[in-house]
Amino acid sequence: MLKIWAMSDIQALKTEITDEIEAATDLQKLEDVRVTVLGKKGRITALMKTLGKMDPEERKTKGQALNVLKDEIALLIKTQEAALKKQEMAERLATETMDISLPPREERKGRVHPISQTIEELVTIFASMGFKVAEGPDIEDDWHNFTALNFPPGHPAREMQDTFFLPEDEREEGERAKKLLRTHTSSVQIRHMQENQPPIKTICFGRTYRSDYDMTHTPMFHQMECLYIDKDVTMAHLKGCLTDFVRAFFGLDDLPVRFRPSFFPFVEPGAEVDIGYTKKADGSIKLGKAPEGEEQKWMEILGSGMVHPNVLKNCGIDPEEYQGFAFGTGIERLAMLKYGIPDLRTFFECDVRWLAHYGFDPLDRPNSATGQ
Repeated sequence: MLKIWAMSDIQALKTEITDEIEAATDLQKLEDVRVTVLGKKGRITALMKTLGKMDPEERKTKGQALNVLKDEIALLIKTQEAALKKQEMAERLATETMDISLPPREERKGRVHPISQTIEELVTIFASMGFKVAEGPDIEDDWHNFTALNFPPGHPAREMQDTFFLPEDEREEGERAKKLLRTHTSSVQIRHMQENQPPIKTICFGRTYRSDYDMTHTPMFHQMECLYIDKDVTMAHLKGCLTDFVRAFFGLDDLPVRFRPSFFPFVEPGAEVDIGYTKKADGSIKLGKAPEGEEQKWMEILGSGMVHPNVLKNCGIDPEEYQGFAFGTGIERLAMLKYGIPDLRTFFECDVRWLAHYGFDPLDRPNSATGQ
């Protein structure tokens, strides 16, 4: 430590430190210079400590000179630091490559709901047969939902369905004032026959509502109904259409199909349609013809028949000139059979895990030839 020093020593020290600052070629070396000059044990700090032993006049003069030196050195260090940082950045930009892109986020592909998939398959199959899609309202009146379909007031067949009734419409009278949630999509057929003249070849899909809830029933479900009206339509056309439909839908060219007589108020004659299956050892079923020696089992999948003359009359169509067939089924039932879905209620629980398992690739649509 300098005990006695002259003013000329300050100028020499400044020159020496300036040379050291300029010679620092990186930030670490510059930091070392700063510590040796301005640190607690630095050279300028050591000179500052000697001021206390000087007389007041000398302390004042030399103290001012040391403070000026300290500020100048600090400014030189700061300037050199900025220059070194700029130089370092320029070198990095010239030599360093950096991937500033982020990897893409994993996106889950959406899945088509089994109901939507099944409807698409049905539209594809029946479009190839020349049928067109018809639509109608979910809220119906008593006339379109029951009376026009040969359900007269007090008819016992009305008791076959548990209906959600709504307040009557004060603007209308009679049966058209009684409002309800439609119990079947047959009301769409009525509206279409009223608005169009034969030949009529339509298929309709939609939500229907009945007060029931268990493993195979829900208060809201989907139906498909088909209608064909023309001059020479026979039961043979109905059987051929249905046989082709179920075999195309289930993808089995030899699927056994059976027709059993049955009663529906809006058709005469009426028939239940069954498809053949066999039961496996584990209790599951397999659609198709039973192997030789095994029992052929049957499962009902839809109702059908020739349109009742009273229904044609109610829609303004002459039953002496026109006749036709109709059939309908539950869309959920078809989907459950084809895709092995055990519980109807799961269709409406909005569980994405269920949809991920039973849903369909949105880019893999039904084939126009087979519906698959």
